[in-house]
Amino acid sequence: MKKIHAQEKKQFKNLLNQEGIDSVEKRFQVLEAFLVTESHMTVDELVSLLNKNGIILDSDFVKDTLKLMVQYGFAEQKRFDNQKTRYEHRHVGLHHDHMICTKCKKIIEFTDEHLELLQAQIANTYGFHMLLHKMEIYGVCSDCLKDHVRLIPLDIAKPGHKLVIKEHAGGSNVNMRLINMGLRIGDQVEVITNSGTGQIVIAIDYNRYVLGRGMARKIMVEQIKSANKSIKELKTSH
Repeated sequence: MKKIHAQEKKQFKNLLNQEGIDSVEKRFQVLEAFLVTESHMTVDELVSLLNKNGIILDSDFVKDTLKLMVQYGFAEQKRFDNQKTRYEHRHVGLHHDHMICTKCKKIIEFTDEHLELLQAQIANTYGFHMLLHKMEIYGVCSDCLKDHVRLIPLDIAKPGHKLVIKEHAGGSNVNMRLINMGLRIGDQVEVITNSGTGQIVIAIDYNRYVLGRGMARKIMVEQIKSANKSIKELKTSH
């Protein structure tokens, strides 16, 4: 990896000089900090990292440099679940996909040769010429599943499930939207319809609410155990 990074640093400097781009040394510092992380970073996160290393650069300058890195093929732009734009190192000739934890927002990269072959076979079956593809799997990571309370995003709950709203991701804006709709932390809801795509219908008492999938993905819920199930578990424990 160090060898690849060294080659890319040299190529980046050469390209900047060839194109007559200004502030080559400062832009080189941005690239160096970016390559060290090998993670998915926002502009603000990269600016903060540079500051910690004693490099003070304007966020607009860092953003402009990242755009150049994308333009020259050293980085890729990603937007997971319509969140902030993130940038990741683009490895020439290598492809990977992503798993995104909807609870802690961790991004896990993975590669699977069998999966890549299967996708190509499916495209061929339909007479489709595949130019590129991406796979994003949303769910809950193993670290979050270790929690005593097993929370899931509302968008993956099945029709008929009875749930309690435990928390939400997305900050004050999401919280205000939920309050305006009449949904609050601690509310017990039942999933009425969820086809896996499009809107989701839930009910609280006799009131139905229609949620977009993006909003439902930000609402973390816990399934309510039925009385019969609780009695069965109690008998088993004795």
